[in-house]
Amino acid sequence: MKSSVECTTVFAVTVLVVILAGSQIATAATCSVTQLSPCLPAFTSSARPSAQCCSKLKEQRPCLCGYIRNPSLRSYVTSPNARKVASTCGVSIPKC
Repeated sequence: MKSSVECTTVFAVTVLVVILAGSQIATAATCSVTQLSPCLPAFTSSARPSAQCCSKLKEQRPCLCGYIRNPSLRSYVTSPNARKVASTCGVSIPKC
């Protein structure tokens, strides 16, 4: 009887670990600056960011420090327009 309860407990814990690991993998951002292409018009002009831009910016939030550290991308990500877009979308630009 005890071994049946132990097996059920081990199985339940294993299922829980698999579910939790899968949810973290699904929420992890894939850092690719090309994902921010919907924001390009707003970054380079005074255009209002689209809903798609805001969605992508929120997805890429964990990646922003990497973009800021990249000399080729820094001026785009930290420009006044980019800060305005981030603010409009409710995304804070991190201090890296």
